[in-house]
Amino acid sequence: MHFTPASFRAWPTKRITLLGMSGVGKTHISSMLRGHGWFHFSGDYRIGTRYLDEPILDLIKQQAMSVPFLRDLLHNDWIDIKNNIKIHDLGPVLTFIGKLGGPEWDGLPLDEFSRRQAAYRDGEIAAMRDVPSFIRKGQEIYGYHHFVNDVGGSLCELDEPGVVELLAEHTLILYIQTTTREEEETLIQRAQSNPKPLYFRPPFLAEALPVYLQEKGIEFVAQIEPDDFARWVFPRLFHSRIPRYEAIARPHGYTVTSQEVAQVRDERDFLALVESAVARKGSGVRDQDSGGTNAAGRA
Repeated sequence: MHFTPASFRAWPTKRITLLGMSGVGKTHISSMLRGHGWFHFSGDYRIGTRYLDEPILDLIKQQAMSVPFLRDLLHNDWIDIKNNIKIHDLGPVLTFIGKLGGPEWDGLPLDEFSRRQAAYRDGEIAAMRDVPSFIRKGQEIYGYHHFVNDVGGSLCELDEPGVVELLAEHTLILYIQTTTREEEETLIQRAQSNPKPLYFRPPFLAEALPVYLQEKGIEFVAQIEPDDFARWVFPRLFHSRIPRYEAIARPHGYTVTSQEVAQVRDERDFLALVESAVARKGSGVRDQDSGGTNAAGRA
């Protein structure tokens, strides 16, 4: 969707997709907007509660069956296991994705890791295709006038025809860009200090994995310490995603900086920031030169 500052200001049902790396403030802004009466659609929450719910439960039950006490309880239907995914705690989704590496560090072999990566990708595509219906549900069922789509950092990796175009048709895409080396280093150091499971495009992983093995002097995935690989690969993943975000924002959206987002205190600040991004693009200024039911896609 494309606007002038005046048409954005007059837009009665604002619908915005927040795009950017993990840590730039997407969920923080989305939560703030939820407090101002916006419907908060969390892509990862939708993936975990709808598209990966059964695989996650199967994984948990498989682990539980290795414990004799729990195995007996499950066999007799004396216990029930459920996901308890929250917007700010997507632990079950991350656990399902897992990390590549040796079993002694709870790592996954390449074939199983790739299978879970593909399942996550399918879930993310499906969740993004759900956005138009949740816009409608938010308005018609729950009475929310405004909608924010809090997408995962891997949206730019999907390479699925029509997904970005669908979001651009139904929402204003706002890319939150890191613009300084200090910001980039902060995000990278934060990710390296607490390595989390990540989604990789298959071509990216196919290129990065042999380089890692060669640098570390090892031959097999089973020799990989998962957290070490996650720390090593994250800066490369980070920098590979930047041009992909820009390739989405340039034709389909607008750009603000993470520094600008950090100054946002409330809905009024946020809307003013979006309006300024619209004005910058409209004037030809390059973006990169710029200095209870509403939670999470539940229906």
